[in-house]
Amino acid sequence: MSIEVKNISKSYGNQKALDSISFTIKKGEIVGFLGPNGAGKSTLMKILTTYLAADEGNALVNGQDIITNPKAVQLSIGYLPEHNPLYLDLYVREYLAFNADVYKVSKNRIDEVIALTGLNQEAHKKIGQLSKGYRQRVGLANALLHNPDVLILDEPTTGLDPNQLLEIRNVIKNAGKDKTVFLSTHIMQEVEAICDRVIIIDKGKIVADKKLDYLISEDKQQIIEVEFDYKIEEQAIAKIENLVSFKNTHDMTWQLTFQSEKDMRPAVFDFATANGLKTLQLNQKNKNLEAIFREITK
Repeated sequence: MSIEVKNISKSYGNQKALDSISFTIKKGEIVGFLGPNGAGKSTLMKILTTYLAADEGNALVNGQDIITNPKAVQLSIGYLPEHNPLYLDLYVREYLAFNADVYKVSKNRIDEVIALTGLNQEAHKKIGQLSKGYRQRVGLANALLHNPDVLILDEPTTGLDPNQLLEIRNVIKNAGKDKTVFLSTHIMQEVEAICDRVIIIDKGKIVADKKLDYLISEDKQQIIEVEFDYKIEEQAIAKIENLVSFKNTHDMTWQLTFQSEKDMRPAVFDFATANGLKTLQLNQKNKNLEAIFREITK
């Protein structure tokens, strides 16, 4: 396993940030680590990178023990923290050269990561002159500099515009072909586009740990949006089979949630016909990761 987390707990005073967390990640997996603010995501990432000590439990990163062999762990990890610390008075290439000396890697690698993260046009500038999005790229370039086996990325796409998001998404996906990528983000579309698997944490505990496709497909609820040509009472709507909830979103438009594996649109159409109504719109809306996340962590 590339990452093994074993019963890790961490408290800040009376607040328990992590409560006996355990999971494993194989090499080559891209895993999204999700949770509300304050759920414990950054705390666990800091523990895995040896910046912070756990109160209980242990972890192995690339086979190295975070407690007994922290230096080996640090060498095998590329880390982009949530608040990306940079030397703003250094030029981009100068900053990467400084870190290349620390890691004792070839200067050729600097050109490689600059190209990989799309920093070619900005490499001659001081970091302090860059936008937040480009500063994120510098942080990612630095994380990739020593070609680590494991990438731990805490909110890596913060501050990026849509075009930059697409480019950095491709960088992360390509890196995931031969590395383990463990990333946290609040952008669910990024998780859906990048990740193979999702771990969701809430109040310091893991509440879901599943392959992304399975997490979405196992939810048997379906949402149907329907617009009738005439107003109808809630009591009548409630009689539709397999209906678990409904909401009148606008005048004669309803959002209906069903618990069923079969397509419920014919049932809604039959209901309308039986009640002398016409359906002006009838759309099925699949639940996305954001909706599932809200349900799990509400």
